[in-house]
Amino acid sequence: MTIIAVGLLIFDMTHSTLAVGLVGGIALLPMIIAGLWGGVLADAFDRRTVLIVSSIVAWCGTLSLLALAVTDSLTRGTSAAVPLWPFYLATTVATVAATISGATRSAVIPRILPADLIARAAALNGISIGVQLTLGPALAGVLVATLGFPVTFAVDAVLFTAGFLGIVMLPKLPPEKSATRAGLQSLRDGIDFLRRAPNIRSSFIVDIVAMTFGRPFALLPAVAALAVGGGAITVGVLTAAAALGTFLTSLFSGPVAHVHRYGVAIARSIMVYGGCVALLGLVVGAMQTGWFGMVGADFGEVNVPALIVAALAMAGMGASDEVSAIFRSTMMLTATPDAMQGRLQGIFTVVVTGGPRLGDLYVGILATAVGLWFPPLLGGVLIIALIALIMRAQPSFRNYDARNPQP
Repeated sequence: MTIIAVGLLIFDMTHSTLAVGLVGGIALLPMIIAGLWGGVLADAFDRRTVLIVSSIVAWCGTLSLLALAVTDSLTRGTSAAVPLWPFYLATTVATVAATISGATRSAVIPRILPADLIARAAALNGISIGVQLTLGPALAGVLVATLGFPVTFAVDAVLFTAGFLGIVMLPKLPPEKSATRAGLQSLRDGIDFLRRAPNIRSSFIVDIVAMTFGRPFALLPAVAALAVGGGAITVGVLTAAAALGTFLTSLFSGPVAHVHRYGVAIARSIMVYGGCVALLGLVVGAMQTGWFGMVGADFGEVNVPALIVAALAMAGMGASDEVSAIFRSTMMLTATPDAMQGRLQGIFTVVVTGGPRLGDLYVGILATAVGLWFPPLLGGVLIIALIALIMRAQPSFRNYDARNPQP
């Protein structure tokens, strides 16, 4: 919800897809550092404590965005108007804290569940994320369109507070007695482990490919205004469609427990993801020809057939990405020793959140230089081609068997 609201607000201020893309681009380096050190902290300290502190910082970032949105609504068009940089700063703080929290949260799972339940836990986590991402974007779009940005950020802050209560209820999770002290050597140990873990490393690489070249979310405000029509509500519908695909896949993920060739399953699901990204690019390109009528920023001016096809493409992206995520996270949680979980989860969090930031820059630059349709169409083709090459080059990943997990 936060990211959608920030993207809509910055596009409303600037009408620039590049400015929206910079929301992720500016946060990229701090987020990478936070992910790496967050994993080190998760292995060296009580994981519950790390979760609580990082969540409080993220909540403060959300409150800052609320204050900025209120100020912008009162001063826009005057000499006291809010510049862009405070929005970038507050979003970066929230992103950095969320990165540390995400790495620690994932490292908690193998401490509280037996190995045979981890795949199912990953699926349940997908249901939780799907519910959040389905309701969040839709709620953001509706609230922005009807009540404005300040109310949207206020609701986001209240919901964040409710989610924080679940973290407080966790038991204490102190580090193992053999855990190393937080420091550069601990981080080096985690990186050295990853170098010796070809299967986990390959799972990181394929996800980077998918997220770098198949991340069209930064384009959605412009797509809703210039290609499909419908404005903020269309942005909410398209983003919610992706989350709905995630949710439904997780809900009906029972057969996952019977799949053992994780590498093949990951590759095929990411190729499907690439096909859905390319389909979205085709829809946007077709609409921008003007052959299918004019559209506008009001939802009454949306092109309904184009919205339906675009929503199906987004739902397919969410579904296929969730299949890949279940297998990738289960692979790492079962093949990595607990003493190394925090550091590997930190690196993993950098991948799954850093990849989309690179993707935001990719689509922002190419959309500005060529057109809205070009980044998703080219990206979808690149994803399919690169995944095929990686599978040929990494036989151990291609032959990975979950019954004998090897990092």
